[in-house]
Amino acid sequence: MSNDDRQPPGANLPIGSPLPGANARILLVRLSAIGDIVFASPLVAAFRRAWPGAHIAWLVQPECRPLVEHHPDLNEVIEWPASTWCTLWSARKFRELAREIVGLRTLLLKRRFDLAVDLQGLLKSGLLTRLTGANHRIGLGSREGSQWLMTQTIPRGGDVERIGSEYLYLAETLGLPVGDFAMAIHPGPADTRFADELIELEGLGNGYAVICPFTTRPQKHWFEACWAALAGRIQGELGLTVVMLGGPADRVAAARIRASAHAGDALIDQVGHTSLLQAAAMIKRSDLVVAVDTGLGHMGIAFARPSLLLFGSTCPYRDTTRSNARVLYHPMPCSPCKRKPTCGSRFDCMRAIDVNEVFAAARSVIEKAP
Repeated sequence: MSNDDRQPPGANLPIGSPLPGANARILLVRLSAIGDIVFASPLVAAFRRAWPGAHIAWLVQPECRPLVEHHPDLNEVIEWPASTWCTLWSARKFRELAREIVGLRTLLLKRRFDLAVDLQGLLKSGLLTRLTGANHRIGLGSREGSQWLMTQTIPRGGDVERIGSEYLYLAETLGLPVGDFAMAIHPGPADTRFADELIELEGLGNGYAVICPFTTRPQKHWFEACWAALAGRIQGELGLTVVMLGGPADRVAAARIRASAHAGDALIDQVGHTSLLQAAAMIKRSDLVVAVDTGLGHMGIAFARPSLLLFGSTCPYRDTTRSNARVLYHPMPCSPCKRKPTCGSRFDCMRAIDVNEVFAAARSVIEKAP
């Protein structure tokens, strides 16, 4: 479809009240999940191109706020304090919880949003979207009853083989410009300085690789001995020092990998020692990213770094949209098991990915780097 034939932005919004005008107030609701926020990030620029004069905000949980707070096309980031609400509920402090809910509702109503888009599609995100009072409330793949809180729902369509396809499909359905629908993460100045200083301190100026072995579910993990062996080969055969990234909960496993790695002192363990955007800044400067299905790994693709992602229990995208990014995946009869593995914790899908295959693929994506 040419630009001349494309419907004007907002042409497919629901009928019943005036469409958002040039100075629309738009809220995107995606509360959590690092990878999904990375996947959804192109929507900010798409809405900005459609409504250059709009006030565009994002509602998110505090731990994921860094992913969007420096986005140049966002006017505002609003936090939903999920953990606070859950703590009050568990403690049966219902009066305090009610005050919290009223406070957020008051804040959202004061923003006078014309359009609120629930990108998560769950009951919790749907309820928060409804609290905005926006005339247009669009739910992406709404379920758990959240569809009844929307004025329009859009299925999670598109080419499932493509990274972030559901968000591209949403943009196309709404008639937004999608010519450069690229993921975007923006580390802040302090995060960039952190990366500069760490690169200098560790002598990484001649190049380094990042490995991200950790994620939320064990069936998505590759095996620790494999990571240790891979780190040694990256250092020994590619000449790249390896930096390992992850969160505080991953420190014990990271120490085991570090202790057994063939690379010895060449494996730099930064697991649990960086903020989310400090890790992003390190990924942005890297020469290679190897990761499981985790948000940090998807950032490698967003930053156009040579990237290799290892998938098993989850149904992967195979089209990364970049020649220097690739997914390794060996589906089994039980694939994708997602949260319900049936292999007795053997994780056969991940075991089918061996070190030689990963190293060869890593070398290949580096060679394809522009």
